[in-house]
Amino acid sequence: MTVTVALFTRDLRVHDNPMLRAACHEGAGVVPLFVLDDRIIAREPVSPNRIRFLLTALSELDDELHALDGRLVIRRGDVLDEVDKVVAHTHAESVHIAADVSWYSRERERLLRERLARRDCLLHAHDDSVTVAKPGDPSPAGGRGHFAVFTPYFRRWMETPVRRPLAPPPRFVVPPLRGAELPRPQELCAEPGSPQMSAGGETSGRKLMKQWLSGPIHEYDSMSDDLASDATSHLSPYLHFGCVSATELVHRTDTSTPGGHAFVRQLAWRDFHHQLLADRPEAGWTDYRRAPAGWRDDPDAVEAWRSGRTGYPVIDAAMRQLVAEGWMPGRARLIVAAFLTKTLRIDWRIGAAHFRRWLIDADVANNQLNWQWAAGTGTDTRPNRVLNPLRQAERHDPDGEYVRRWLPELAQLSGASVHTPWRSGIPHSVYPAPIVEVNGM
Repeated sequence: MTVTVALFTRDLRVHDNPMLRAACHEGAGVVPLFVLDDRIIAREPVSPNRIRFLLTALSELDDELHALDGRLVIRRGDVLDEVDKVVAHTHAESVHIAADVSWYSRERERLLRERLARRDCLLHAHDDSVTVAKPGDPSPAGGRGHFAVFTPYFRRWMETPVRRPLAPPPRFVVPPLRGAELPRPQELCAEPGSPQMSAGGETSGRKLMKQWLSGPIHEYDSMSDDLASDATSHLSPYLHFGCVSATELVHRTDTSTPGGHAFVRQLAWRDFHHQLLADRPEAGWTDYRRAPAGWRDDPDAVEAWRSGRTGYPVIDAAMRQLVAEGWMPGRARLIVAAFLTKTLRIDWRIGAAHFRRWLIDADVANNQLNWQWAAGTGTDTRPNRVLNPLRQAERHDPDGEYVRRWLPELAQLSGASVHTPWRSGIPHSVYPAPIVEVNGM
């Protein structure tokens, strides 16, 4: 019996999964495998939220595979060693994996290919699993490896043909093979996660996708920046872990509507960052462009920002939501990132590390490169722009509802007055004074 291995990474789904479909098409026996990679689990900063979400996603993936007469084989350790053991035990002729763009993913693919070649086992990397467009397609004119500006990328992206979503594979046979039990979160990370975070996998993600596309998406263009309305899809964690397919989302979205077009534009931003990182992997930790000004060393300001005690309610509300839920809307992310980097002049890498500690959906491409955009070291065509937190609060939380939701100590302040508590005589023992002055105070 010809055996193939379907090695899951950031594609934890059976619907529209090119890697899984190819493995099932090629092999009479298929091993659906996920390796809890100790190198990733031990990486700093530790992310208990992503660990908790991952384990739930793996449990739901196992349920989906059981519906196909399959099961998920869990192993833990070094990914090269564990895949090699599975191939040796089953005499697998090939391994299928979703291609990814981070330095670690590409190095993992290279080393896997070398290791498997010693057993005459082929590695097939599928570059249409994680993103809608392949990282190198569309490509800019002039021989450059990536688009450096989003708008021309988006025009080409919209014109690029996209493959059709794939149905789940037919039922398949899993060869006899022992796997590990799915561990509890505390076995992988002793640190507590966000108390109000949501966790799910493919089953949960598809329900959320259906709900989003059934109506709320139609107001996305007009309401996505309104902090109090919570009018975004909340699909980003499911996209990060591949529980839902970005390609399927594009196909199921009506881009002729303003809301649908605005939502698909955000999926294109996700692809934009992946194509940049594929060509410039060092952008995950080094400045893509020179910073507009030098960074300051101010540990007290950093701690005030992290703990939601800057004295600016819109900043502090967003930072407390991050810790409570492991998530915050895109507009809030931009406001707090711009405040740290442009107003406080703190290195973007410090903020990006804090986001990676708490955000369920943080990955190298979108987290690091969005931070670089906010800091003026990335692809923003106006790198010196500064977002005033008071103006942002007026525009995106005009009645102060979002702030009162997350800052109960200011609940007695009505309307927009909650954004300037220093004008209402709130004692500093209740809420801190602003740590820096901005225009409009």
